[in-house]
Amino acid sequence: MSTQTLPASSPSSAKSLNTRAYAAQTATSSLAPHAITRRDPKPTDVVIDILYCGVCHSDLHQVRDEWHNTIYPVVPGHEIAGRVVKVGKDVTKFKEGDLAAAGCMVDSCRSCENCLRGLEQYCVKFPILTYNGEDKHLGGVTYGGYSEGIVVDQAFVLKVSEKLSLAAVAPLLCAGITTYSPLRHWKVGPGQKVGIVGLGGLGHMGLKFAHALGAHVVLFTTSPGKAADAIRLGADEVVVSKDADEMKKHASSFDFILDAVSADHDINEYLSLLKLDGTLVLVGAPDKPLPVAAFNLILGRRRFAGSGIGGIRETQEMLDFCAEHNIVSDIELIGIQQINEAYDRLLKSDVKYRFVIDMASLKN
Repeated sequence: MSTQTLPASSPSSAKSLNTRAYAAQTATSSLAPHAITRRDPKPTDVVIDILYCGVCHSDLHQVRDEWHNTIYPVVPGHEIAGRVVKVGKDVTKFKEGDLAAAGCMVDSCRSCENCLRGLEQYCVKFPILTYNGEDKHLGGVTYGGYSEGIVVDQAFVLKVSEKLSLAAVAPLLCAGITTYSPLRHWKVGPGQKVGIVGLGGLGHMGLKFAHALGAHVVLFTTSPGKAADAIRLGADEVVVSKDADEMKKHASSFDFILDAVSADHDINEYLSLLKLDGTLVLVGAPDKPLPVAAFNLILGRRRFAGSGIGGIRETQEMLDFCAEHNIVSDIELIGIQQINEAYDRLLKSDVKYRFVIDMASLKN
């Protein structure tokens, strides 16, 4: 990245860095090369040379404006792993050469009740997202990890262990923390029976974490062919959810179920599997509302909840846990030039289990 000075204006009067990236210009256009600017590092900023960036289904939703809030051009990517190449004068947590990561958010108000509890993801004023969020430094919107570098305040940068494959670490910044956070919040551990619904980008991480936390883990899938992979990833049992008899065998027996399915499905089938005071947490994001039968909740004092990503403190805890237990995502490494093909394959669930972009392909 080369340094240039922008014309004096507010808030874009600071220096900025020319940065190569891939962007979509409209909801129907392909991702293609695009030049963006990054701010010159402020005293508490860290400049990260992006080595790998995971591909999240959220990226596809945003690029195609399926959530009706995209501002173009959009540079996706919030599963960022790389190396520190520069730090501001007041940075104490990182030095040049350190491995570092950034996830779904790059700032928050830092003063509301939730932020002060380390729950920046639930910032009352809404966190500043890594892309398609408000850029309070240069104006306009933030740009994500489909780029050669990014500048982030040290408070929102994560440390990465040298023990782990950096490419396979990238998806931990979204898929990893999205599944780790609810498992930790609801205190999943030994002696519990835990269900994971769906074996995709989220589900395969949920399996790995639940297994590492010591639970008895059951994977629910509509695809019998996924059984062997599920066992490899940590499942103790696999249930094909289309088999009504198999589902009935598990009625009222689960302490906790993590539902990682974003497609339309019958949530009541899984609520009925919870024991007294059991909890089903939704981390998938179906387009349509999921009807809930009231008595599936009332009769067993069951809970149906949702969960987002974790805060910075919990995300660092997750990365440290992964280093301790040698947990990373199962990935397929691609070049940035393959991103549009990867999106098409993502729609078909044709990936085991997360695409990661080798950002060297952008820089060469």
